[in-house]
Amino acid sequence: MRRSDKEITHITAIEAVIAKARVCRVAFSDENQPYIVPLCFGYTSGYFYVHSAALGKKLDILRNNPLVCVQLETGVEVIPGEGPCNWGMRYQSVTAMGKARFVEDMEGKRQALDHIMARYTDQWTPFPEKALNNTVVIEVEITQITGKQSGQPT
Repeated sequence: MRRSDKEITHITAIEAVIAKARVCRVAFSDENQPYIVPLCFGYTSGYFYVHSAALGKKLDILRNNPLVCVQLETGVEVIPGEGPCNWGMRYQSVTAMGKARFVEDMEGKRQALDHIMARYTDQWTPFPEKALNNTVVIEVEITQITGKQSGQPT
């Protein structure tokens, strides 16, 4: 990272940013064309989880190239300044590179979807078998992760 003064280096601090985030963006590479999608997500140490309908562009891309980038941020706020070049932003962000795979077994799907649900609520009913069969679950194994912050209290 070019600005080491803005880097979040400790994994517990990176995971604290992940815990506060509500949406992630997953970037896919379709040959020479990038494709990015905002998604609800789940996280557990070393893995992101997202879900999808059974058809769609992101799934087509993943079948050809499982390498993805996951990005999220929290605490975004504009910091006004005197003159246009003195404005700034307050934020914390995480960017992770990883390899995606389709979760095929029902118990793995259920656990991944539980991680997603736990991010947004503390109460949900079990997933019906039909929903598990009709939902595509994607696990992203993180191969590299970085955090960055700006305008945060020291």
